[in-house]
Amino acid sequence: MALRAGIVGLPNVGKSTLFNALTESVNAEASNYPFCTIEPNVGTIIVPDEKLDRLLEIYKSKKVVPSTIEFVDIAGLVKGASKGEGLGNQFLSHIREVDAIIHIVRCFEDENIIHVNNKIDPASDIEIVETELILRDLDSLEKRLEKVSKAVRIADKSQKRELELLEALKIHLSDSRLAHYFTKELTPEDREIVRTLRLLTDVPVLYVANVDEKHVKGNEYTKIVEEIAQKEGERCLVLSVQIEAEIANLETKEEKQEFLKDLGLEESGLSRLIKESYNLLNLITFFTANEKELHSWTILNGLKAPQAAGKIHTDFEYGFIRAEIMKYKDILEYKKESIVKEKGLIHVEGKEYIVEDGDIVYFRFNV
Repeated sequence: MALRAGIVGLPNVGKSTLFNALTESVNAEASNYPFCTIEPNVGTIIVPDEKLDRLLEIYKSKKVVPSTIEFVDIAGLVKGASKGEGLGNQFLSHIREVDAIIHIVRCFEDENIIHVNNKIDPASDIEIVETELILRDLDSLEKRLEKVSKAVRIADKSQKRELELLEALKIHLSDSRLAHYFTKELTPEDREIVRTLRLLTDVPVLYVANVDEKHVKGNEYTKIVEEIAQKEGERCLVLSVQIEAEIANLETKEEKQEFLKDLGLEESGLSRLIKESYNLLNLITFFTANEKELHSWTILNGLKAPQAAGKIHTDFEYGFIRAEIMKYKDILEYKKESIVKEKGLIHVEGKEYIVEDGDIVYFRFNV
């Protein structure tokens, strides 16, 4: 399962610069004017994972396949986008293709970089972006409501529950709240009914407060973003997109670590962003490992062994017999599988076993 995260925000908040830093490229043109990103740029980014690095030291695998995330740099949004202003229609259609939103909010002052509304106001910026998404969702919802209402009036009672959900959702959206905060409280069955609408705001959000290099620990603007995120139970990261761009241009890992040390930081903002994006959809990784290949597999947290096996190959799921599980902490301690086995620490599990983050798994199957 690959997470596809869309980087959104007003024009000139640092979206394309962040995308460039993430991909360590110049595929997205970063310019000091609105709408420099006309088509969405997509980059596949490796998820930083210390477990993978440590396992490679142990197995010495010839090939390594890490977990990845796709980041999509989407054109800047302006007020009226839901009605087609700016590049609104393109922006909104691209949002439908992502699983999570990375909302970049400008939290720095710089007279050389224009603000589309000529003032630094994080709360207003967030409201503009989210309002445009909600307005488009309300438009989609109204069309569906009309169709379902008609069916129920004609005596198709099977859609009565859907009608109740849509009416409640309309009230929720009309109160300027994202659909995600509505659906995450529903039962799995009700959630699936709503998600057939493919609403723009029915995905989790990570707020990123973009600061200058003097305020990497935060400032008065980042506090506003953090309060908004906390109110809705979402996460907020504070980072300097410009600093991250400079770090990305450094050639060696040692140079990057030295740069971070000089700033008083232990980890780059990009690394934190990638990890948070990966966790945003409640994803975990398990591993298959030997001398030939070390492979990190992405699954939803809570998935049972046969379904996890199916991520490798459908035959593994259909012919599942058992899973032989080795815990990451055990292989890390003893360094060799033979010793882990001697200690009786390789567990044989059946179809009800729920795969845990960091498990090293060998699937037995028969087709």
